[in-house]
Amino acid sequence: PHLPSEEHPREDAEEKQPAEGGESLPGAPLPSPGAAALGLPAEPPRARSPTREVEADFYCVKWITWKGERTPVITQSENGPCPLLAIMNILFLQWKASGVKLPPQKEVISAEELMAHLGDCILSTQPREPSEGLQLNFQQNINDTMMVLPKLATGLDVNVRFTGVSDFEYTPECIVFDLLNVPLYHGWLVDPQSPEVVQAVGKLSYNQLVEKIITCKQASESSLVSEGLVAEQFLEATASQLTYHGLCELTAAVREGELSVFFRNNHFSTMIKHKGHLYLLVTDQGFLQEEGVVWESLHNVDGDSCFCDTDFHLSHAPGKGGATAAPPDPRLQQ
Repeated sequence: PHLPSEEHPREDAEEKQPAEGGESLPGAPLPSPGAAALGLPAEPPRARSPTREVEADFYCVKWITWKGERTPVITQSENGPCPLLAIMNILFLQWKASGVKLPPQKEVISAEELMAHLGDCILSTQPREPSEGLQLNFQQNINDTMMVLPKLATGLDVNVRFTGVSDFEYTPECIVFDLLNVPLYHGWLVDPQSPEVVQAVGKLSYNQLVEKIITCKQASESSLVSEGLVAEQFLEATASQLTYHGLCELTAAVREGELSVFFRNNHFSTMIKHKGHLYLLVTDQGFLQEEGVVWESLHNVDGDSCFCDTDFHLSHAPGKGGATAAPPDPRLQQ
């Protein structure tokens, strides 16, 4: 609360301010306050919360040709509200099914307009059966969704489990994906060929695993201490939040042509599977004028990827490392 003009803040007020970068980041499970003090591995780099300025409420529209039709893609700056945009871009790409369209000359769209389109899509999922039970259940789901929608513009509370690409701890935010029938995936899995890690991680979620590491570090039994170290090493070794086993499982689980949302490092991306390969929709505003840059391949855990056009043909994006006029390596094409 603001202080009246005649009052002055206490002298120690400045000391009470949180340290820079110490705020809670939405959309990411966070360790308990004692994690850093106990020497727990640092969190992988995460996107910061978007600054709530006037400019942050408007997003540039990139028009691409998708399946023969001019289709909008909502782009974002570095700190954009990726959960809302990932879902809305799916609805725009499947406009034949969702009915979501924009005027052909639209160049900028506001968060309010996106929310309105999303709300219309959610309301259109109302069951046609006159069953009172179904209607009551739908109404309850709508009420729950209305509480969650504002969070889509800032971040969602998502907590992965390391047992499967669709395994998340259930939170109220998941209702949005369920109602719109949008699959949510991640690729942060334990390799079953590492029995020690399987034993240490088990079926725990990320938050639970962090708590376990803290507890094990304080334990007197050497077996528990060892198990905690194994779990800690797993988090350190998989700081990219994508493992090779996870990528293999992800490729097997996603259906051909399926549009879904992929969660990794506090970021939500629109994902598709095309001819057996996974691609992420490029929504960086820096590529707004690059019509040939639409998809980015997801084929390894190290971030080395290729840009593709709307037909998934390899394209050389300006500024992309290694992009030259020379013909591509045949092995890379394969």
